[in-house]
Amino acid sequence: MRKTIELLRSHNEIKVVDEELDIYLEIPHLAYAEVKKKDGGQALLFTNVVNKKSGIKFEESVVMNIFGSYKRCEILFGRTIESIADEITNLLHMKPPAGLFDKLSMASELFSLKNIFPKRLNAEGACQKIKYLDDNIDLYKLPVLTTWEQDGGPFITMGQVYTQSLDGDMVNLGMYRLQVYDKNHLGMHWQIHKDSSHFFDQYQKAGKKMPVSVAIGGDPLYTWCATAPLPYGVNELLMYGLIKKKPAKLVKSLTTPLYIPHDVDYVIEGWVDTQNMKIEGPFGDHTGYYTLEEPYPVMEVSAITMKKDRVFLATVVGKPPLEDKYMGWATGKIFFPLLKTTAPDLLDYHMPENAGFHNLILAKMQPFYKGHAKQFMHAFWGAGQMSFVKHVIFLDEKAPKLENYETLASYILDRFTPKSLFISEGILDALDHSSPESLVGGKLGIDATAAHKVEAPQLLGDEELLTKVKEIIPDAVNLHQFMRRTKNPITVISVNKTKNAKEYFDALVDLSTNIRIVVFVDEAKNDIFNSYMLIWRVTNNMDALRDIFISGLMVGIDGTNKNLLDGFNRRWPDDVDCTLSVVESLKERGIWNLDDKIYEKYQL
Repeated sequence: MRKTIELLRSHNEIKVVDEELDIYLEIPHLAYAEVKKKDGGQALLFTNVVNKKSGIKFEESVVMNIFGSYKRCEILFGRTIESIADEITNLLHMKPPAGLFDKLSMASELFSLKNIFPKRLNAEGACQKIKYLDDNIDLYKLPVLTTWEQDGGPFITMGQVYTQSLDGDMVNLGMYRLQVYDKNHLGMHWQIHKDSSHFFDQYQKAGKKMPVSVAIGGDPLYTWCATAPLPYGVNELLMYGLIKKKPAKLVKSLTTPLYIPHDVDYVIEGWVDTQNMKIEGPFGDHTGYYTLEEPYPVMEVSAITMKKDRVFLATVVGKPPLEDKYMGWATGKIFFPLLKTTAPDLLDYHMPENAGFHNLILAKMQPFYKGHAKQFMHAFWGAGQMSFVKHVIFLDEKAPKLENYETLASYILDRFTPKSLFISEGILDALDHSSPESLVGGKLGIDATAAHKVEAPQLLGDEELLTKVKEIIPDAVNLHQFMRRTKNPITVISVNKTKNAKEYFDALVDLSTNIRIVVFVDEAKNDIFNSYMLIWRVTNNMDALRDIFISGLMVGIDGTNKNLLDGFNRRWPDDVDCTLSVVESLKERGIWNLDDKIYEKYQL
């Protein structure tokens, strides 16, 4: 991590913050503001870290936002992201050699692969120079951040969680948020679909405690590997070897059978009692909403070890854009070749960060027959972590570049009809709050590979249309029409909701000659002119089975917060918002330097 900091310093990609700052809200609020700046701002090194509540001043610094730009990602990977994807493509398409030259070339490639396998060392690692055991164990000695006011406590946000199957044949490296309950207990937020949860099931059935080792820091690629969407049972550290051309060097944990990289900054070891669960959360999450309290496994810490010269790595989650925008970009590019093995006619895909990644995928394909796009939808919804995706739009090979949103939206809307929609049901990420029940809900696919003949509506101005809408829907407050030049303009209506949105939609049928796609949002906390945050809000809040309405050529989408009016019996979470008093304090001290326009744009 020290080498990483010096590397970023040499590229002018890190800013040192020497002012005294609290691990409670202050440090994460500054990091949250920094990543909202142009090109992700800079990495931040906080050198004067305190816990004001307990009066602790920490020896170590806290570093954040290290992955928070395209440039920094490639600096940390040590090579272009495209070169890694090309290497994976070559490996997947390796053919028997035809001649001597091919044999020599293949031998060279195969020989280099020996370096991808992690290497176990016999000695202790730098991460074990300082040891805390038994009564000396104290998680509060680590500068674990509390990011949001409603958080259930401090959470480790960049932990590398090492686990193994009951028989020890398979190992897994994942990233799960980890709540600090007290000096020697951590919450294990591994969701039911994740590999560590599968291992947990094995230990639970056997009636045995499960070993876990959590590492923090070291080479940033260890942390990225923890997020890599590899198939079940594949060791994520293989990606480290593939990228770096050298094996990850591992040492055994002191009190568990698990191996961790020798040069991480911290290791928290422990055992999970599979018979006991504890309420975890709430936690402001990358969805931009709080994830509500639920029971999760608990680890009893058996050892904490650390480097002498250590740095605590953390990230911040909340409303987009975030550091995961750039990590997700790298992941998408690198694993595209593996996705093509499931969907060979896929040409490109992109996950807009303001839809929280799993809420929307844009995909370009080569359609060869009727229903090809729907076949791809099923493939996506059944492929590893892609199965969590809620909404997917498929386009043909003639479509504009997927990152060119304005042109792409026009291309989609000019060929869209309600026939383009495909609504299904499937599993959802445990963080999704909008479905009628947890873990399962509606899926929306849009087939934009075929161009339908569409007549444009008779457009009215916003004010004239709003007047007509208010006559029909007294709860309507404001209205704005996006993409008016297309054949399917999008009309966003804000309401002070007193009815189910389906009733509003049905009332608008008389205006179907003027409206094609209508989206309802709450008046509170929404700016109907801010398309970036509207996409965030609506893709978070909608469940396709419940919230899409069709009448002739008119389509309605309910992007409002759900309640009993909608038959919604779950608790609806709050938005993740900055604590205003903390922001004002940072401003008064001259530390907060985010432009107010950016603050408003991203609704911090």
